[in-house]
Amino acid sequence: MTAIDELLKRNYELGNVVPGDRSSAKPSLQVAILTCMDSRIRVFEIFGLKQGEAHVLRNAGGVVTDDAIRSLALSQRKLGTREVLLVHHTNCGLEMVTEDDFKDELEADTGLRPTWAVEAFKVVEQSVRGSMARLRRSPFIPHTDKIRGFVYDVHSGELREVDAADAKAA
Repeated sequence: MTAIDELLKRNYELGNVVPGDRSSAKPSLQVAILTCMDSRIRVFEIFGLKQGEAHVLRNAGGVVTDDAIRSLALSQRKLGTREVLLVHHTNCGLEMVTEDDFKDELEADTGLRPTWAVEAFKVVEQSVRGSMARLRRSPFIPHTDKIRGFVYDVHSGELREVDAADAKAA
C-alpha cells in the first residue's frame, strides 16, 4: 500500500467528524497562519482550530515568499482576513542548507539554476523578523497592524513570540 492509499483509507475511516463551519471560504476568525511544511507542526492541534476558522499556508521554513504574499493578499483582500500569524520553528531543515550550496546541487543535477530564493537561515528569530518586515513592506497586504511572529519549539510545544519592534528594522 502506498502512502497515498494509506491516507485515503484513513480519510474514509474518519468520516465526517471534523468540527467546524464549512459554509464559507471566509475564515471566521479572520486570521491567516503561515508556517513551515514540517510535519511536526500540527497547526490545528497547536491552536485548537476548527475547520473554517483560519487560512493555513505552509511552505519550506514558513517564510514570506512572493507566493505567500500572493496567497495572503487574496486572503485579506477577497476573503476577509485581518491578522497574520507567522510560525517558524526550532530544528528547521532550512537551517541545514545554504542558499548557494543548494542551488549548486540543483544546477549540477538538472543543468538549471533556480531563480527562486531558498530562504535558508541560521537564526530562526532573524528569519521571523525578516518575514514580518517583508509583509509589512508589501503594498499588496493592506492589513499590517496585526502581524505577529512566533518560534514553535518542536520538542516542548512552546510558542515564543518574536519582538515585533525588531521586525521593523529587519
